[in-house]
Amino acid sequence: MEKPTFNLWQTVRDEAQSAAAGEPMLASFLHMTVLRHDSLERVLAFHLSSKLGNPTMDMRTLYELYLHALEREPQIGAAMQADMVAYYERDPACDQYCLPLLYFKGFHAIQAHRINHCLWKEGRKTLAYFLQNRASEVFGVDVHPAARFGRGIMIDHGTGVVIGETAVLGDDISILHGVTLGGSGKEGGDRHPKIGSGVMIGANASVLGNIRVGECAKIGAGSVVVADVPPFSTVVGVPAKAVGNKSRVKPAAEMNQNFFEEVHQDFYI
Repeated sequence: MEKPTFNLWQTVRDEAQSAAAGEPMLASFLHMTVLRHDSLERVLAFHLSSKLGNPTMDMRTLYELYLHALEREPQIGAAMQADMVAYYERDPACDQYCLPLLYFKGFHAIQAHRINHCLWKEGRKTLAYFLQNRASEVFGVDVHPAARFGRGIMIDHGTGVVIGETAVLGDDISILHGVTLGGSGKEGGDRHPKIGSGVMIGANASVLGNIRVGECAKIGAGSVVVADVPPFSTVVGVPAKAVGNKSRVKPAAEMNQNFFEEVHQDFYI
């Protein structure tokens, strides 16, 4: 007998219905945000527009803009679903698929960026800058509209994350709060990090310059990375240095932030 296909949208609806029954004070919110819509894409468009609408660009205008972008580029919706699964699988505080969609500002910042990037690629740079600025004000996450994201991205908590114009993120990456993927000076051109798939970047780490962080590498909290990081390695410190032996695990999925087992005896925090 074939295993039934997992339906993320139906799961989110079921979770929202259960939440509305359990907390009547939020029943109207859950109906407006989730239950009256017919797709995850429409839920996302409604929820983002309700958070980012302001007197300059009202909620209805934003909703139509977001919905049009999601319909025009279905890969945004597919990436959103991969991001939702990433949060559910990696964040121990996320025990329902609907939680990032409804409440996690790091998730909201990622999805707002995906749409901003779509506008940027279409040449609507003024609008992309406006919406990026608005998202930064509301979510506390500052991502240049030109930055390129893969799928299965988790930005945990989100506060203080900065990602520059020419940064590139692969698939299945976990980033904690306070992380900077920035340049190393005032030079123009390609000047930001390229982050491989499966990477985990710890809280308040800075990765600076046009450098490459190899797949499944791990960057310790508070580290400052200014040189390439080999795949499957762990780097910690200021400036960051490789510690321990290479591993074949995927740090983004494991979310293990205990570096003591990997650190050399002469390294201290």
